Amino acid sequence: MDVMGIARLATTMAETNVRQEVGIAVLKKAQDAQAATAATLIGALPQTPSLPSHLGNHVNTTA
Repeated sequence: MDVMGIARLATTMAETNVRQEVGIAVLKKAQDAQAATAATLIGALPQTPSLPSHLGNHVNTTA
C-alpha cells in the first residue's frame, strides 16, 4: 500500500467517525425532544378523582 492510499484510508476513517458522531448527537437531541414532549403531555393529563378503596379489588371471571 502506498503513502497516498494510507492517507486516503485515514481520511475516510476520520470522515466516517465524524459522521457517526454527528448522527449520534442528532439522535440524542431527538430523544431529548421526544422525552420533553412526552413529559409535557403526561403533565397535561387531568387528575382523576380517587376511587373508593373497595373498587378494583375483585375481578369477575364468569362473564
